[in-house]
Amino acid sequence: MAIAEYEKLDAMALSALIARREVSASEVLDEAIARAEKHNPAINAITIPLYDLGRQAAAAPLPAGPLAGAPFLLKDLGSLLAGTRSTGSSKLFADFVAPHDATIVARYRAAGLVTFGKSASPEMGLAPSTEPAMFGPCRNPWNLGYSSGGSSGGSAAAVAARILPMAHATDGGGSIRIPASACGLFGMKPTRARNPSGPDVGEGWGGQAVGHCVSISVHDSAALLDASAGPDIGDPYWAPPPVGKFLDEVGRDPGKLRIALCVEPWNGEPVDAECRRATEDAAKLCESLGHAVTIARPTFDVEAFREATRVVIAANVYATLAARAKAIGKTLEATDAEPLTWSLAELGIRYTAADYAAAMTVIHRVGRVVARFFTQHDILLTPTMCSPPWPLGVLSLSSQDTDAYLVAVNRSIGFTSLFNAAGNPAMTVPLHWTASGLPVGVQFVAPFGDEASLFRLAAQLEQARPWKDKRPPMIG
Repeated sequence: MAIAEYEKLDAMALSALIARREVSASEVLDEAIARAEKHNPAINAITIPLYDLGRQAAAAPLPAGPLAGAPFLLKDLGSLLAGTRSTGSSKLFADFVAPHDATIVARYRAAGLVTFGKSASPEMGLAPSTEPAMFGPCRNPWNLGYSSGGSSGGSAAAVAARILPMAHATDGGGSIRIPASACGLFGMKPTRARNPSGPDVGEGWGGQAVGHCVSISVHDSAALLDASAGPDIGDPYWAPPPVGKFLDEVGRDPGKLRIALCVEPWNGEPVDAECRRATEDAAKLCESLGHAVTIARPTFDVEAFREATRVVIAANVYATLAARAKAIGKTLEATDAEPLTWSLAELGIRYTAADYAAAMTVIHRVGRVVARFFTQHDILLTPTMCSPPWPLGVLSLSSQDTDAYLVAVNRSIGFTSLFNAAGNPAMTVPLHWTASGLPVGVQFVAPFGDEASLFRLAAQLEQARPWKDKRPPMIG
């Protein structure tokens, strides 16, 4: 490998080397591609290589900026890159070629990021594991028999394997935080509408779906959000503007935070002892850093909330499939999707417009409950998942064991999905590994619009208990 200690360098460090002309962007990309060719056959994280496109970008003049020249992967789900396939691991979209860039992708280009591939996603991003029938399972670099999480499992696996230090991810119910937790990474889900969803859609899943990244460092995540955040012309709504740059928050004193500790998920699923231990240990770490920790949680009608989110997601799944089938001139049928994707589409067919309107009312009501909770607390601390990473096969959308699948889904999203509905920023921080060597993240949530507090706290935790140099055994 050509660049000394590449796997220890984050995106900002690589960009700094390029800016100082110690290496070129092309040499950095060559290193990323070499690592992809070495590790991807084992983990299956990159499903659509775009190496030639990356080489063209790396050879072009770079803009000034903290991430210019850094290698990058886009998740193969809605992140349109002009002239490239965007499949969402769905056979209906197998031949879809993006006619233009998504707004967020255009901003990544403007920041000088060098995209060299698309990362794996489950079909339509619908599972908390990445095991699409179209491309096959993505494997966790910490243990190849286990899931890398989902739906941004390809990005998380690639970063965990140190193919690159940061990659694009999206999150509609935990899909940034779950794979980051499973792969030992930092994962920030921004506030609703912090990043644009256009130009083709105004919002995803009724505002629950957002895009950002998984990374090995906190300041990479902050720098990327600086590059991508802010409304685009015509956006239906946007997040409260930040006071300053997110990158400037990294390293600032977070002050004495009022942290609420919750280790019981809202959906009532049992919590694995490792996840409980990780969270309680994180609470002790926060106390040692001067923060005040008390036990508290927002309360609401959980069953009404679960049904409401089911309505919104199912309706969106059916609408997406139906629109694509119409566009390519075919009749939509069950064989056009994996079995558990199709079961959601069937629900979407049965729900009415009135059901959808009522569901959105429930979701907004829950959001107000969460907002009131944060008038009394600065941060909420929970496990990221109810369990460590799952073995491969349990969370496949083609699983024949629907009961086991649903149990695993609920134990994956029990702490995460609430904050997609409420819109709060939430991050998972890699502070714990199991005795068998699997990562277990812990989740921190802040008030709506307050990524700044999360970045300050994350940097403090990163300094107190560094994780960047922890790497899977498979990469040596």
